[in-house]
Amino acid sequence: MAVTRVHLADRDENLEQIDRLVSSHVLHGSESLCKLLRYLAMHVLTHPGVPLKEYEIATEVFHRPADFDPQLDSTIRVQAGRLRLKLAEYYGSEGADDPILVDLPKGGYLLSFHHRTIASHTGLSVAPSSRKEERTTREGSRSWAIAAIVLVILLAAAVAVIVTLLANRTNAEATAGSHPEPGSAVFRTFWSSFIAGPEEPWVIFSNGAFVGRPETGMRYFDAARDSRDLILDHYTGVGEVLAVHELDHVFALLGRPILVKRGSLLSLDDAKNNNLIFLGSPAENLTLREIPSTQEFVFQRLTSGRRKGDLAIVNVHPQAGEQDTFLASPSNVPLTEEYSVIARVREGNPTQSVMILAGTTTIGTQAAVEYICRPQSLDDLLQRLGVSKPADLKPFEAVLRVKVTRGVPVAMELVALHKPAS
Repeated sequence: MAVTRVHLADRDENLEQIDRLVSSHVLHGSESLCKLLRYLAMHVLTHPGVPLKEYEIATEVFHRPADFDPQLDSTIRVQAGRLRLKLAEYYGSEGADDPILVDLPKGGYLLSFHHRTIASHTGLSVAPSSRKEERTTREGSRSWAIAAIVLVILLAAAVAVIVTLLANRTNAEATAGSHPEPGSAVFRTFWSSFIAGPEEPWVIFSNGAFVGRPETGMRYFDAARDSRDLILDHYTGVGEVLAVHELDHVFALLGRPILVKRGSLLSLDDAKNNNLIFLGSPAENLTLREIPSTQEFVFQRLTSGRRKGDLAIVNVHPQAGEQDTFLASPSNVPLTEEYSVIARVREGNPTQSVMILAGTTTIGTQAAVEYICRPQSLDDLLQRLGVSKPADLKPFEAVLRVKVTRGVPVAMELVALHKPAS
């Protein structure tokens, strides 16, 4: 669709569009991004063409100290990147028909406002500028009339199909209501707080920071030698993919959709205002390093010994008969044994629920999710926790030993279960 540049005379209309963005579902709960958007909008409307520096934004919007150095702190670049993604997400969904397009071009911090060209009710551009265009309009109108008749016929057929599908779905739901699928009761007990919230629960899957390319070789980002501009943060493990599928099936059974988001796009505002299910350890799901996480079973890389550098689950308060460290098979041999953490952690917001499902490898993450998406194993966990109704479920942390065959988790055993102190 064609766009034309909006002039300052449309200031009020532009500000109305900013208000529409701030109150949208996409930016709901993202307080810092809303502040940044309003600041950038007021700057470009009151000082058109005047460039903005990172230092100004850092000190005036995010209240960074006067010695803020953008070379050492990438906060503003990260927030601007997140805002660009949110704007794209908004105009690709609820803002698809908005009259004003707001954009934050890369390479700077000056917002731009664009006005969509208004179309007439015939679907053709308004006010053609020549007689030739008028003749084209009349010919186009005849074509549109034929197309409209065809569309009416197709629409009638589509409505008939939709009515049939809805009727079948209603009958299926009624049948499901009278004959609930096995396991639905245990799922409702375990996931009660996630399905009772006002918003859909968010599933945050890990996508570690890599450099390189698939065709030439990839490795984890190393801050000591790599530029952040080279990071590829759009890769994740097969375990996370299968885990999302498992969770989607369970929440569909419970009649609650989930929102799936990759870890690198989650803001701290989002983390404070939604029920969250994290897939992957802090080694991959980096947001877990910035929020309250597990207290009893902590992911750490070993700093000494023959397994130096390997990711382990450390048992902070070992109980009788428990290992103090849980390690998967060494990286130089086929993976046959793995360990995972299942944890419901305590948050500062009493109305929020946070679950962490993670292994030391992507296969362990898959196993943790499968364990709580199987009625029999989930029922065993709830019995071990002494939970018979949703109100009984409190924060807990558990470790699974996972047997792996040819990259597939084939057996899981609960080997440690702690209830963190209040």
